[in-house]
Amino acid sequence: MARHIDYGNLMHTAMRGLIKTVLQDVAEHGLPGKHHFFITFDTSHPDAELADWLSDRYPNEMTIVVQHWFDNLVVTDDGFSITLNFGNAPEPLYIPYDAIITFVDPSVEFGLRFESGEDGSDDQPPEPEGHKPEERTESKDAPKADAQVVRLDTFRK
Repeated sequence: MARHIDYGNLMHTAMRGLIKTVLQDVAEHGLPGKHHFFITFDTSHPDAELADWLSDRYPNEMTIVVQHWFDNLVVTDDGFSITLNFGNAPEPLYIPYDAIITFVDPSVEFGLRFESGEDGSDDQPPEPEGHKPEERTESKDAPKADAQVVRLDTFRK
C-alpha cells in the first residue's frame, strides 16, 4: 500500500481552522471595521441544523451574510451556531465547518472555495477568490488549458 501526503485535505483542514479562528474573534469582539462574511454551505450536510422551511427553500446550498444583525454566535471545534434574521424572524443555524462551500470577506477581497471530488471527498485545496462570491460558468466538459512552464530568467534583467 503506497503512502502519500494528502495535501488537499491538509489544506482544507488548515483553511477551516482559519475560518474557526476568524469566527471565534468575531464572537468575542464583534466584527471589526467594514468586515462582513458571505458563507455558502451545504444545507443537506447531515450535521447542519436549520429550520425546515429554510431547508425546503434551499435544499442543496444556502449563502448567509454575517454583517449588520446576528446574534448568539458560538464557535466550537466542529462548527458554529448563529442566529440570523430572515424577514423579521430570528432563526438559529448550526453550520459544520466541513459543510462550508465558500467563505468570503468582500471588505478585504478575501475568499475561499472548498472543492470536492466526484466521489464526494475533498481532494482539492481551497481556491482564493475575488471580493464577491460568483457562480462559475465553466463547463466541466470544457477542455482544460495545458500548463505552461515559465523560466524565471525571462524576467531577469
